[in-house]
Amino acid sequence: MPALTGDSSDGSGAPVPIAKSEAEKNPNPTLSPASQLPPASAPQIPTAAPPALGTTNFVTPGVTAAPNTGTFVGQKVAVLRNELGALQERLQQRNQQLQQIRAATTANSQAYHGTIAAVNARLQVGTTPGNPVLINQWNQAQLQLERIGADISSMNSLANAVASDSSMSAYLLESTRAAYGLSGAIEEDHRQLAILEDETNRTVVLVDRLLNELSEDISRQTAYVGNERANLTTLSHSIKNGELLGASLANRAYLSAAPVANASPVSSMNTQNFAAGNRQPLVVIRFDRADVPYEQALYTAVNRTLQSRPQSVFDVVAVAPMTGGAADVALNQSKATRNAHKVLRSLTDMGLPASRVNLSAASSGQAATNEVHIYVR
Repeated sequence: MPALTGDSSDGSGAPVPIAKSEAEKNPNPTLSPASQLPPASAPQIPTAAPPALGTTNFVTPGVTAAPNTGTFVGQKVAVLRNELGALQERLQQRNQQLQQIRAATTANSQAYHGTIAAVNARLQVGTTPGNPVLINQWNQAQLQLERIGADISSMNSLANAVASDSSMSAYLLESTRAAYGLSGAIEEDHRQLAILEDETNRTVVLVDRLLNELSEDISRQTAYVGNERANLTTLSHSIKNGELLGASLANRAYLSAAPVANASPVSSMNTQNFAAGNRQPLVVIRFDRADVPYEQALYTAVNRTLQSRPQSVFDVVAVAPMTGGAADVALNQSKATRNAHKVLRSLTDMGLPASRVNLSAASSGQAATNEVHIYVR
């Protein structure tokens, strides 16, 4: 049986020589001599780059100081001005926390990818199975990836704090508008109220943008860490065998199951009217009052759709009513756009990939209030 004994096939009994592997030729398998390193022109194993974080520095608009008129409305304006100033101070602290988290996440990502690149380079030129040096580097990469996971937890905590600030900013805006109807005011009170309303509006927009950017960063970083954990599992198998296998197949399956619905960023609103045709919306959310409880119904509908059609892509359409003058129509379109972004944040927080969502706008003469329609395709 030559296949079992190693004898020659001609029956002479002479041993058959087996060439040494690249790892056996290396006298010091834990180090790579310069002659064994791959040249610059050699094909490199592609590694997944960390997702780009937001770069916006959120600066508050400030609060204009004004003298107290001494009227009841003037005192109310002073209280609202102080509350707005306190809110903007908190937003400045949130912005500082965000910039610190981004800097820490970038440093941890660079350290992680540097460690992974060193392991891949050593595996590419060949090494011994279960090389202890590579095992130590793999453990170090796992710790660095856990630090990135801790940064995501910090982002989630910051997002919860900003969501509380969002509720406060909406309350201040409604209180400022309600102060116009109070009796006993003079012209100076209404002038100060107009300035305060503009500054509160800008603060509301700032908080919404901060929440949108945080939600996008959390969504991208969470998916990135999940993919890299799968890559680490495959890399550990590569270290065990002493040869480079490549990226995890789980990531390829995930990417093939979630086609990109739109090459443009999901945060940009399509200004052209959305053509629904004969399609019926999956969900219609009417924002006819504050704090509409829509998330449970939205989750149930989207969850059932994905169970029956896993490849589904969703169109989130901001529908504004065509009522009133041009200023009213523009105001309705602005509110509908903010509501659509709010629904988009809810979908991403529920785990729906942002690549599965298209955001667009439309106007309707039949709508009595601002609505958000979700279509499936």
